[in-house]
Amino acid sequence: MTDPAAPALAGLDPAAVADYLAAVPEVGAKPPLTAELIAGGLSNLTYEIRDAESRAWVLRRPPLGHVLPTAHDMRREYRVSSALYGTVPVARTYVLCEDPDVIGAPFYLMEKVEGEVLRTRAQCAALSVAQRRSVGESLVDVLAALHSVDPEQVGLADFGRPEGYLYRQLDRWDRQYAASQSREIRGLFELGDGLRGAVPVTQRSTILHGDYRLDNVMMRLPESDEAETGEGQAAAASVAAVFDWEMSTLGDPLADLGLLLTYWEDPGHPSKEILAAAGGGLTNHEGFPSSREIVDRYQAATGLIVDDLDWYIAFSHYKLAVILEGIHYRHERGLTLGEGFERAGAAVPALVEVGRRYLDRTK
Repeated sequence: MTDPAAPALAGLDPAAVADYLAAVPEVGAKPPLTAELIAGGLSNLTYEIRDAESRAWVLRRPPLGHVLPTAHDMRREYRVSSALYGTVPVARTYVLCEDPDVIGAPFYLMEKVEGEVLRTRAQCAALSVAQRRSVGESLVDVLAALHSVDPEQVGLADFGRPEGYLYRQLDRWDRQYAASQSREIRGLFELGDGLRGAVPVTQRSTILHGDYRLDNVMMRLPESDEAETGEGQAAAASVAAVFDWEMSTLGDPLADLGLLLTYWEDPGHPSKEILAAAGGGLTNHEGFPSSREIVDRYQAATGLIVDDLDWYIAFSHYKLAVILEGIHYRHERGLTLGEGFERAGAAVPALVEVGRRYLDRTK
């Protein structure tokens, strides 16, 4: 029975969720439920759900309004998170609801992981030098571990079509731009065409996250520099869980590394304001590993050759430009929830220009 004490909010009706979860005994949520939108994401919507006994879960659903038909697939995100549980740090999943009549869209429920998501420069500035170093190293180590998981061993052998992945990605983001185009972006088509004419050879196919970056993970941080391990060494930060698997698939792992480097800002360099709307510009502080150190650590862990990274970084700028243009399209139509969406459109032309510079370096 729907509880009138649980008010609805944009994109979610807690009372309807409570009714649905009543038939899911492994969750055991006690109504009424309350919900709060978790800030930070610019795509799928994430809410913290609490029941009458103050137990908490996290609910994910697609964004409001206009989206590419193949994007924001809840079944896909739920499947990869469930399959990877126990191999790399991910939140435990509980239930997938594919009935859009419940809240207006499919959704799934997962555990609430304790830790901190580093979304702002102030958060990163507040870390110690040692914490920043271990945050960066843990981030790279988890990415390398993900790319070492055998898809067949975790039931994901059919999770994508690795052959031709990079070409299909270019096709996908071409379609995404066409589906949300409301203005002309100088150089965007030329960047896409240039990438298509210089696609590198994929060395290995692995499970990809698709949007791997600092603010898409939950970090477990030691309380202070005095926290020590049994050997008397300072306790290191570590990734508690990786989130936002909506773009995961099987494909070229260097696409994940290229995107991570696109967001990464080496200490001592001017801030990349163009990435502020998308979660970049966080790592310009002493202690964070440099881009070169990230590449070397990843290469040592995976054995992959990274000579073509400029192409992957150029591709990541192209992909991010199209994603932000889609967000700009939805924001202009009042179909976004939360803050920061108004900056998305302004970042797109600059991303295209920087992407073209990286592509020129491959020639």
